[in-house]
Formats: sequence, C-alpha cells, structure tokens
Amino acid sequence: MKNDFYKNILDKNKAWVESKLNLDPDFFNKLADGQQPPLLWIGCADSRVPANEIIGAQPGEVFVHRNIANMVLHSDMNMLSVLDYAVNVLKVKDIIVCGHYGCGGVKTAMGNSSVGLIDNWIRHIKDSYRFNKEELDAITDEQKRFDRFVEVNAIEQVLNLAKTSIVQNAWAKGQELHVHGWVYGIASGLVKDLDVTLDSNEDLETVFQLDITH
Repeated sequence: MKNDFYKNILDKNKAWVESKLNLDPDFFNKLADGQQPPLLWIGCADSRVPANEIIGAQPGEVFVHRNIANMVLHSDMNMLSVLDYAVNVLKVKDIIVCGHYGCGGVKTAMGNSSVGLIDNWIRHIKDSYRFNKEELDAITDEQKRFDRFVEVNAIEQVLNLAKTSIVQNAWAKGQELHVHGWVYGIASGLVKDLDVTLDSNEDLETVFQLDITH
C-alpha cells in the first residue's frame, strides 16, 4: 500500500518536470543526449548534504558518489568504479571530497560503541583519527575535536584518492585533474575549503608515488 509520503514525492516529480519545461521546453531532451560533468563529488550519504543543491549545480553538472563519512577505500569496488568512469570516460577535471560537520559516522568513530555491521566501515574512519592522533588528542574541547576530526578525515580521503592507480594514471598521461577537500556546515549552508588540492603524484610521499610510464 502506498502511503501519503510516497504519493507526495510522485506528485512532486511531476511538478518538478513541469517547472523545468516551463523554463526550457527542451530541457530533458538536452539531458538525454549524454553527460559531460566537469566535477566528481564524493560525499557523505547524509540526507542533509545534497551535492547539487549545495553548489547550485544543475542536472548533468556533477557526477556523484556518496557513502557513510565520504570514505575513499582502496578495496571499495563501488567507489573505484565510479572514480574510474568519472576520470577515464567523463574526463572530469575536478574531484571534491566533501565531509560535513556533525557527521554521525565520524562521531561514532570517536567512541567505542558497537553499532552492528557498520562497525567494519567505522574502523576505516578510526584510521583517520589514528593518523592524526597527536593533533586531535591535543584539542580538549570535545566539539572542536569532533569538528577537526571531520576536517582531517576529509583530508585523508583526498590523499587516498591521489594514491589510487586511477588518479595516478591520469596524471601520468598529462590529464588535467585536481583533487580537493571540503567540509560542509549544515547549520550555515556554507562550505569550507580545506586548502588541500593535489595536482600530481609528486604531492604524495615517495612511497605512494607509482612509477607509471605511457
């Protein structure tokens, strides 16, 4: 049985289509021709962090991958498949890893509670804490430590992206590709640029620089 919320979102879809066609009768025909988004967004699955709306982007302008706490794991075939398609087929020029303040996954990683299957995912977020333990432990205010943990986790995922063979292959071919770290403030609606942008494998520690020749 379809509840009122379900019926309402179907009605909203029709209203959205009508609003788009009123502005541009050819809007959906243009979208159907294909996509050439300049940006890949890797963000949190949190329902309050919609990629397109945050940056005022239209359909077709952002290729999106979302998971709990915007993680980039070398063993995650879902993320790697999205990344490979974005970089090698769509030829995006920018990738943004966007965390957000108040992230539930990051908050859980600060503690020791078991929440079930997701414990296995949270463990990777805890690695971000371990890599930045000295800095984070020095922050006595718990809220400020939480906020900084969100930031350093996003930075770690930027580094993880740059370490992938997909990104390093693109750089080795001379492909323009920039990887950035952001954090979104749900309470303000504003993004914070973390001033971390990687443009080549030379931005990584030597041990992570793959020797790729073409």
